[in-house]
Parts: sequence; structure tokens; C-alpha cells
Amino acid sequence: MELRQLSYFVAVAEELHFGRAAERLHIVQSAVSQQIQRLERELGAELFDRSPRRVRLTGAGERLLPEARAVLAAADRARAAVAAPAGLRLGTCTGLGAHLDRVLAALAERAPDVSVDLVSLPVSERLARVAVGGLDAAFVRAAEPPPGVRVLPLWPDTLVAAVPATHPLATRPEIDLADLAGLPLALTARRDNPALVDLVVGACHDAGFEPVPAAVNGSLQNTLATIGARPLWTVVYASHARVLHTPRVAYVPFRAPGLALATGLAVSAAGPTPHLEELLTACGDHES
Repeated sequence: MELRQLSYFVAVAEELHFGRAAERLHIVQSAVSQQIQRLERELGAELFDRSPRRVRLTGAGERLLPEARAVLAAADRARAAVAAPAGLRLGTCTGLGAHLDRVLAALAERAPDVSVDLVSLPVSERLARVAVGGLDAAFVRAAEPPPGVRVLPLWPDTLVAAVPATHPLATRPEIDLADLAGLPLALTARRDNPALVDLVVGACHDAGFEPVPAAVNGSLQNTLATIGARPLWTVVYASHARVLHTPRVAYVPFRAPGLALATGLAVSAAGPTPHLEELLTACGDHES
């Protein structure tokens, strides 16, 4: 049994999709499938119930998942104990956009000798790695920290509506959420971002309508490309919209009070990690 196999298993178990797991791991899907099959042969048990329409954990897979996570966390701790990193290992979240650019610029000005290793992971894994020392800190939104982690508040991330550039709403300076009731909503699956989905769907209900779901496939870029060709809408963080170049899509602010999720910095509750003070100062500089 290899750590790589356990890492692939955890990725598939969290995504419940071999293609999304491969994209997250930055490898081809066939490599993920082969390693999972080898792990299943070694353990003598099927870990996933595979069907043409969905992937689910078997009973054996459900029992293995917490053990696999524990092994990977122990491996992270072992690596950290041998050699402390010289730089800052920072977990990022989707849509930081201009926020991240400005924080990194402020950090480079204050601590030019500190290298920054940016790590993109699902929020649950970001928090787990902060807890065991695999990351020095991580940006998170509306996240409940696990034991051993605390979240320091940073800033609210405002959401804007992304609509086709040819739609009448695209020319307005701001819109009400109810103005979008006639358009299908292309939103990520709730398992991938429960805080965002609950915020948007709850706001639609408060505005008096039930959003009609539109099929979402792949990345935000794919969703925006689809919106450019069809009458759909989604939400994008305003900070991200500023750096997205999509001429067929317009980003329109919501009328006050609008929609926003709180962004914070997840850090170890045990004590400060290297360069945390410089990072927090850079985040403060960004907000000033």
C-alpha cells in the first residue's frame, strides 16, 4: 500500500467522481483508476460502487476513508518534523482574485526573502492540513474550523451576478436578486461549496422565487463560457470578476445589502507558524 494510492483514494472519495479527482490531482483519469484498482486488489475489497451515472463509497470504502486520512496526516507531520520549510505554505480558495494579488504584493514588499508556496485544495483538506502542520495558513470562507484550528477574520467577499453580456440586465448599474427569477441558475454542487450554495439559494427564497437549476460541468471558466452563449446566470466574487476576461459575460452588482461571504485565515491554534505575522500584516495592508 502506497501513500500515493491513499491520496488518490481520498480524492475520489471526496469528489465522488474520478474525473474531478484527476483534475484536482493534476494527473490523467486513467492513472487514478489504475492506482485505485491496485489498492482494491491489495486490500481484497471494492472501495467504490461504480455505475455509469454515479460513484459511491462501499462499506469498505467508508471504513477506510478516516484511516487513510489519518495516515496521510501522519505523513505530513513526519515531513514537517524532519525539515521545517523556509517559506510560507499557504492554502488558497477559489475566487480570491485581486485580493490574493494585493496580499502577495504587500507580503513581498514587507518580507522579500520569504517564498510563498500556494496550495489549492478543497476547504476540508485545507483545514485538515493546517491542523497537522501541512500548511502554515489557509484562506477559507464561512468555514467551521476543526479542533486545533482557529480562523482569523479578514474581509467580506462580495458577490456579483454573472449574466450574458447581451441580456438587458447587463447594462444596469445594479440589480435586485428577483430580477434574475426568469433565468436558470448555474451553481456549483452544494457538496463542493455548501456556504455559497446555501447563501445564494436562501437569498433567492427570501426574494420570493425558487431558482431553476442549470447543469454545471467543469470549471468556472466553462460555466462562464456557457453563460456567454445561453441565458443563464451565476455568482462570482467581485474580487475575482476584476481579473476575469470574458467579453461575452457581464458582472452586475446586487442592490444593497447584496450578497457576501466572510473570508478568514485558518491558522494553527497551537501557536504562530513561520511568517504568520508578516502574512497578517500584508492582509491588513490590503484592507487599508
